[in-house]
Amino acid sequence: MDGSNSRKTVRIGVFIPTEAQLLDVAVVDVLGSTSCEYFRIIDAPSVIIDLAPRVTIFCTVQPGELIPTTSNLKLECTHHLSDPEVQPGKLDIVLVPGPNPKSTWDDPVTSWLAAHAARSETDILSVCTGVFLCGAAGILKGKKACGPRSVQSILRSRFEGVTWPGGELRWVKDGNIWSSGGITNGNDMVAAYIRDSPHFPGPSQSSVLL
Repeated sequence: MDGSNSRKTVRIGVFIPTEAQLLDVAVVDVLGSTSCEYFRIIDAPSVIIDLAPRVTIFCTVQPGELIPTTSNLKLECTHHLSDPEVQPGKLDIVLVPGPNPKSTWDDPVTSWLAAHAARSETDILSVCTGVFLCGAAGILKGKKACGPRSVQSILRSRFEGVTWPGGELRWVKDGNIWSSGGITNGNDMVAAYIRDSPHFPGPSQSSVLL
């Protein structure tokens, strides 16, 4: 059976308005590895290929130069915030890798993220210090959120109305917002998200998360 005609496409925006920790960005590869395209490359059984979704990834930033990351590597963006393909309602998932926590953001960065978070069908995945950007966008108020252990006091003082579990949890889900603690906790969070999300059928989950 070929499920290509009815195959779902999962659209993921990787949101890096300033800079990011490279390892935070890399968790998107776990999401990308759930795709039918990836399973074809590794010659997975046809039943898994037929059930797996297409996965389209957009690297979304403000207009500008190449995106700086740690380890002196730079990324090239595919879309800017104003592009039609990445407007609210167009993305299923927005991944927020951790930036420098001392960075600041204004419109249109914060309003773009807030508009996506306002849609219950769009999931926000924050990795490590990505929670600072989420907090700046005002999408954490009234919610429980994770962040790196070393900055818990800063998070509590800067973002009121948020429940911070401190170093007790590696990741937490509250509604459509998922947030992780330190860098590598992002892998744990994304694995849990894949198991929980209806975007990824069981066989494709099992093949990726062995």
